[in-house]
Order: sequence, then C-alpha cells, then structure tokens
Amino acid sequence: MTNTTTPPAQDTLARHTDGSADILRLGNSFCDAQALLTAVELNLFGSLAAGPASEEELRERLGLHGRGLRDFLRLLVALGLLETEGERYRNTEAGSRHLVPGGTGYIGDFLGGAKHFLYPVWGGLGNAVRTGKPQAGGDFEVMLNNPEMIAPYVRMMDGLMQVLGAKVIEAAGFAGQRTVVDAGGGRGNLASQLAKAHPGLEITVFDREQIEPFFDEYRAEIGSPGSVRFQAGNFFRDQIPAADVVVLGHILHDWSPEERRQIVENAYRAVNPGGVLVVFDRMLPDDYGHVENLVASLNMRLVTPGGSEYSIAELTELGEAAGFRRGKVVALDSNETLVELHKAAEK
Repeated sequence: MTNTTTPPAQDTLARHTDGSADILRLGNSFCDAQALLTAVELNLFGSLAAGPASEEELRERLGLHGRGLRDFLRLLVALGLLETEGERYRNTEAGSRHLVPGGTGYIGDFLGGAKHFLYPVWGGLGNAVRTGKPQAGGDFEVMLNNPEMIAPYVRMMDGLMQVLGAKVIEAAGFAGQRTVVDAGGGRGNLASQLAKAHPGLEITVFDREQIEPFFDEYRAEIGSPGSVRFQAGNFFRDQIPAADVVVLGHILHDWSPEERRQIVENAYRAVNPGGVLVVFDRMLPDDYGHVENLVASLNMRLVTPGGSEYSIAELTELGEAAGFRRGKVVALDSNETLVELHKAAEK
C-alpha cells in the first residue's frame, strides 16, 4: 500500500472579511508587505543582531534621514517583527532566526527577490487577467543573460531552500541511494545540505550554464563537499543526467502544462530503473481555501509566459503518462507538498 501523508486542511488559511474595515485592511496589506521588505533591504534586522538599539542609533547605523523612522519602527513592532525594551528596539525571536543575514534559517534573500521581482509586477495583475500575458520585463532567457537580474533571482531561490532543504531531505527517500541529480538546482543549496546529510551520495546539480559561476561561488563560500558537481544543460534540449533519484524542486511551476510534460518525460529517461523522481512545489488543493498557494500560482502567471502552480492529481497524471507510478505524498509544511514518482525496476 502506498505510504501517503495527506496535506493538512487549508481552510484555516482563508481570509475572512466581515465588514468594511476588514476589506479596507485587506486592501492596504501591501503596506505591511512593503514595511517588511524595506526593513530587509535596509538590513535593519542585521543591525539589531548585536542587541537592542534606540531610534537615533538605528538612524545613524543605517544612514537614514530620520523623518518617518519612528512610525516605521513602531509599525514593525505592531506587525510583530520587532519588540521594544524601554525606548530601544530589538529583534523578535523569529526575526533573529529568519531575518538576520548569515543564520541557517535566513530567508532575507528570498524576500529581497520578492521585492525585486514580484512586488512590481502585482501592479499589473488586472492587465494580466485581461490579456493573459506576463507582466515581468522579459522572459527567462533575458533574465539569464542579465547580470543585474540573475544574481538576485539565484539568491531568491537559495533563500527559500535554506529553510526548506532539511524538510525535503527528511521526507524523500535518499537513504540507500547512490546518485542524485538536482535538476534546476541553482547554486547547489539543497545539494550541499544533502551531501552533508548523506555523505556517500554522488550529487549533480543540473542547470543552465549561466548559473555555474554562482554554484562555484557558493561552494567557495560554504566549502561544499567534493561529491557535489555541476553539469550545464537545458531541460528542453539536453538529457538530464542519469541517477537513482532526480529532484525537481520548484521547477515545474515555471512552465506550461506541455512544457511540464516534456520535463517529466526527460526525468523519466534519467531515473535509473527502480529509482524515484522527487517533486516538490506549492501544489494547489481542490478547494478555494489555500491563499498562499493561490498567490504563488498568480506569481508564476505574472512572471512567466505559461507557468502556474498545479495539483497533485495533475502531477500524477503527467507522471503516469511518462511511465512512473505515484508513491508517497508528504506535506512539508502548510504550503509545500512533496510527491515521489517511482520507476519500475528492470525484470
């Protein structure tokens, strides 16, 4: 019997609007988001890592004018992102864990990427719905060849994997395998975490050639194990390297249903007999209750020509058409779902 962990019910995530004040508050939620993104951009949380500071100390440290700073800091307190100690401000426990650069749980790079890539395009949601066209300035190929765009993009993906990697490693069947390919693995964040958790694995990051310098930079930065290597390639032009486990993490949502089919078929050819394809993403439920993943799906529609999130059923259909059988389904957290697709062993 298939080992299946059903993702938790998402109805508690639904927003409730009981009156005009609630609707107005929802309409102004972009202000809260910009407050957080700006604090990350200013490295406010990093500046408080050593301990509490007064408004004037923060103004000097961050090189700010001062007008509006008190309201800004008080808003961050009201949002639960800062705490006060007399007249001084300090990080909350969550802020110290996730918003101070250098920490193992740091997600500031992802938030920085959200400010750079996602925040501007949401102003074009109406146009996207009217026309069906993405609102970002250029396609994936344009971004890959633009140094000012690719660096924050790569670090944005890294920031998410920093906290998600351990959950993926715990949930997926890497133990007892010999070879793993992280297809679209970027700088190698997940691959490096996996190498430390399972030192005997031979791990290949398969990604576009423009990503390789960032991979090399990351290895130098963290001393990534020698068992992790990079192979340049393109899902639609090149064969994914053969391995016992192929990982597609936050990849399929970038592409149209037809392109997803091509990638899954490529992965089927790459997975060794008896091996597994591991897919994780912010997959969509069958109901209307999951605000975060519906937002994530709209993100993809705003920044890609054909991308969106997809359901477990859609992924299963693609996998079975390619030759896989569905294995376990694991809720990594309230937003992320991991699905294993198994390839039959040779008879």
